Formats: sequence, structure tokens, C-alpha cells
Amino acid sequence: MQVVGINSSPRKNGNTDLLLSSVLKGASDGGCETVHIDLSSYEIEYCKACDTCYRTGTCVLMDEFPDVHDVILESDGIVLGSPNYINNVTARMKTLLDRMADTVHCQRLIGKYAAAVSTAGGSGAADVADYLNHSLFIMGASIVGSVGVNLSEGGEVLQKGVDRSYQLGEMLADAICKKTEYPDQQEKHAAMLERMKQLVSQRKDDWTYEYKYFVEKKWL
Repeated sequence: MQVVGINSSPRKNGNTDLLLSSVLKGASDGGCETVHIDLSSYEIEYCKACDTCYRTGTCVLMDEFPDVHDVILESDGIVLGSPNYINNVTARMKTLLDRMADTVHCQRLIGKYAAAVSTAGGSGAADVADYLNHSLFIMGASIVGSVGVNLSEGGEVLQKGVDRSYQLGEMLADAICKKTEYPDQQEKHAAMLERMKQLVSQRKDDWTYEYKYFVEKKWL
């Protein structure tokens, strides 16, 4: 069992990374191997919306996106972390997610589990974490939970966030181990898969790679 944590804050060992590392520690103590990725260490370019990945399964951009994407696909659990940058994720995280459109179409994260963490100097951390989880959800992942910490609330809020993050990691490991099912999420996943089946079928002459993928999965 492997869990990958992806930190999109430009501050290594900052507050967001602290929460992310705590999730990974909880997952590790729960029996998972963990991988920690700092997006600031990778060169990932903006999506060009050329549709080449839909046709061939590969991207025309020669950068380090596959290095991150391959680890995501190899993992049983994915944890995304981002601080709140004007009510959204950091540019690095958004760039990564934008490059994963094929992952959405092909529902490549079905059977995997996900969680998210976020921090904010003022407010909105929970909203950012929810956005991260929703992004993974539409790729097929089952969502275990999230932690959002608004540092403006002062006091022991950060330490409480660290503790909650550790518990989230334990929950993530437990879900992976037990292959936990969430009926409400499964129903939405089924609807999303059906939607993607229809979309890929309609575009099968253009999106040849994705159509072949669906056929090989026996989804079509």
C-alpha cells in the first residue's frame, strides 16, 4: 500500500507541508509506504489544450509531469496540499491538475483513496481543501476527508490541525487496507463513469487512445 503526498506550497517545511507530512506519518503508522513530493522541485508546463493525450496517451510537452503523474497512478492513496492563494490553490497545483484532463476522462483514480489539507493566513482553508478533494473525486478517487487550518484563528489551531492531519492519515490507511466503500460516493462515481463513457464514445474517432482504453477496461 502506497500513499503519495503532494505539497504545492513554495515553502518547503512550511505550514501546509507540516499538515501534509502529518497525514503521511499517520498513513505510515497505519501500514502504508509513503512518498513525499514537493511540486516546487518539478518543472511542469501549462496544458496547451491540444488533445494529444486523448489521441495518443502521451503529452507533447517534454517536462517532468510524468514523474509526478506516474507516482499518483502507482499509489493507492493521494494527499494533496495547498495554501490558500486568493481563494484557490497555488499556481503549481492548478498547473498539475490542468494536465490531468485525460485522468478525468479515463477515470484513472477509480479504486484509489484521497484526502487534502490546506492552510490560510486569513480564511478559506477548508474551501481550498474541498476543491482539491473534488478534483481527485472527479478523477475517480474516493474521498476520506480533509483538514483546513485558518491561522488567523490563533492559539493552538495549527497544532490541532497537525493532530487532525495525523488522524486523517490513519483513516486513509484504514480505508485503503479495508477497501472501504462509500455508497453515496460510489453512486456519483458510477454516474461520472457513465458520463465519460458517452463522451469518449461520441469522440472515439478523435480520441482514439481513450476509446481504446475504455474498450480494454471492458467499460465499452
